Amino acid sequence: MINFQYARAVSVSEAVRLMAGTPGAKFIAGGTNLVDLMKMDVERPTALIDVSRLPLDTVEETPGGGLHIGALVRNSDLAYHPLVERRYPVLSSALLAGASQQLRNMASIGGNLLQRTRCAYFYDVATPCNKREAGSGCSALGGLNRMNAILGTSDNCIAVHPSDMCVALAALEAKVHVTGTRGERVIAFADFHRLPEAEPQRDNNLAADELVTGIELPQRGFETHYSYLKIRDRSSYAFALVSVAVCLELGGGRIREARLALGGVAHKPWRDAGAEAALSGQSANEATFMRAAALVLSKAKGFGHNTFKIDLARRAVVRALSQAAGGTPQSQSNKKIA
Repeated sequence: MINFQYARAVSVSEAVRLMAGTPGAKFIAGGTNLVDLMKMDVERPTALIDVSRLPLDTVEETPGGGLHIGALVRNSDLAYHPLVERRYPVLSSALLAGASQQLRNMASIGGNLLQRTRCAYFYDVATPCNKREAGSGCSALGGLNRMNAILGTSDNCIAVHPSDMCVALAALEAKVHVTGTRGERVIAFADFHRLPEAEPQRDNNLAADELVTGIELPQRGFETHYSYLKIRDRSSYAFALVSVAVCLELGGGRIREARLALGGVAHKPWRDAGAEAALSGQSANEATFMRAAALVLSKAKGFGHNTFKIDLARRAVVRALSQAAGGTPQSQSNKKIA
């Protein structure tokens, strides 16, 4: 049994103060990831600071024409929010592709952002894992690594970030609002999550005392030409082998702008500026899409069991780009790939 203290924060400032004054504490909201990690003895917090009652559960339009999403908005509520469905459908689609309805009803947006890898060795405390204990080694490198990363890896870690929502947020170029003892700051989504490199135990660039308070979406949502395609072992309640979020702006049969983000392939949602630039100004056809896919996967590296992901990701990128260009996004109610 894990002994821990419990406190319910009544304000953001109190939550931050409690976290700063309690080494080893963790914030908890929906608990859909943290509670599992505690049951598996992966996380052993000294205290849980409950932030579930804080006033961070609204979706509001910003002066710049975007949306501000409170960190405690539930995944289901955001997926079905009329402004998100209409203006940011790739985000709605990604949320509906994740987990089960019951979990989406409980999970918070902030928790989704911060969820930890589902690498089997991270969850198995009997095996070495640099994410659990820095310097102990990465068992996945020579182990059963079918679900693991093919891009942005290091000799220290080949875990993948499991979120569907975050892949869409990467493509939309969202911003993350956080508050800590030194005040508030805004982090560009591309700078929020980390690659493993020398510190695989660190998933993101939050300071130890900082609390995610919200996510900001820009004005542009690419509501017409988009798709979120998720390839997985079964059609529901499974993490992605590969996922792709695509946002396109088209004109005259050519691509004016392209956003392309991959999930299930790296320690963070993966974008390739070179591949996106290569799409710009080109005809929206299969040959163009295949060239972009080749660029995205040009530095991919398999580790045995997961080498198949390289070709799978290449095909998924082409399919998702084709869906987006045709205005026929992947349906999340009918899982059959169009």
